[in-house]
Amino acid sequence: MPMNHKNTTLVSEFFLRGFSSQPEVETLLFPLFLLMYLLTILGNVTIILLIRCDRHLLQTPMYFFLSHLAVADLGFASTIVPKALQNLLSQRKTISYHGCLAQMFFYIHIGNADSYLLASMAYDRYVAICSPLNYSIVMSHKRCLQLATLSWTITMFHSLIYTFLMSRVEFCDPGEIPHFFCDLYPVLDVSCSDSYLIDLVLMTEGIVEILGPFVLIIISYALIFYSIVKIPSATGKRKAFSTCGSHICVVVMYFGGISFVYFKPNSNLAERHDTWAAMMYTMVNPMVNPFIYSLRNNEMKAAMKRVIRKHFR
Repeated sequence: MPMNHKNTTLVSEFFLRGFSSQPEVETLLFPLFLLMYLLTILGNVTIILLIRCDRHLLQTPMYFFLSHLAVADLGFASTIVPKALQNLLSQRKTISYHGCLAQMFFYIHIGNADSYLLASMAYDRYVAICSPLNYSIVMSHKRCLQLATLSWTITMFHSLIYTFLMSRVEFCDPGEIPHFFCDLYPVLDVSCSDSYLIDLVLMTEGIVEILGPFVLIIISYALIFYSIVKIPSATGKRKAFSTCGSHICVVVMYFGGISFVYFKPNSNLAERHDTWAAMMYTMVNPMVNPFIYSLRNNEMKAAMKRVIRKHFR
């Protein structure tokens, strides 16, 4: 295996390449990204408070998982965007070594928790449509808590593995990461160590961690569509499809961005267009998810009216 002959040093901070080499472009991006982040906070906090304040929504498994998804989206964006905004206004686009590891840990943890929560929501829709008579038994509050706890804990251990492996890596001077945040592949791009073990973990456990929830979602919706096709009335079919529409939109957007970055042939995260693809699922998706669920969902609209009447009458 070829050795890297760059200068190896104890790196105390990394330089982030960011979005553009032109300062005037990054100055224009700052108000746009700030607005997106504020909308992310507003949308997801509204979803969380609305579900927590409305007893009907809180006791419904789908909205229980949606509240966890909103927490994940809020945490996901907050892990990436504030530092990106700071660097857009800074001449020295840096992040400390420990800050980079911390960002990597929360990015992997919350991002994968997002995937598991989306899979849990798909399973909930599968039970609701394919086995409605057993829905209240299968999707009990205990089962929902178990699925949510699994989504957060298994991904935390997964993230700890990668963070520990990356903490053992030596980095090359000057440590310029070809990205706007500390993702695994861009950080490995500035390492001087043998990355065989990390690459092996990425190609085995990492793929299972990402593709596992996606495969569960595909299987759930394949069974859902098969059941919907057998519904005799057109009204029944439309009602069944409408309960899945928002979730399908979110799944396509999230896994579409992830697949473009991590699973395309000859993927190289140092390429500029991958930076923008990563921006889609780190900034855009957390912003639009609550609006997709609220604007396309009559129950959410009705709950919002109930909460407003209750607290502002």
